[in-house]
Amino acid sequence: MKKYVCDVCGYVYDPAKGDPDNGVAPGTAFEDLPEDWVCPECGVEKDQFSEYEG
Repeated sequence: MKKYVCDVCGYVYDPAKGDPDNGVAPGTAFEDLPEDWVCPECGVEKDQFSEYEG
């Protein structure tokens, strides 16, 4: 699964880790995140993320 990076603050969403503090289990692909999920660092929506190349 691919990682995605927030274009605003640089937060990297790693599907292997998920976002357990916000109810997203490890193993959740970026494409499968809930529609109302936002960046846990700065609060922008999923459309402000790009595929991580690092």
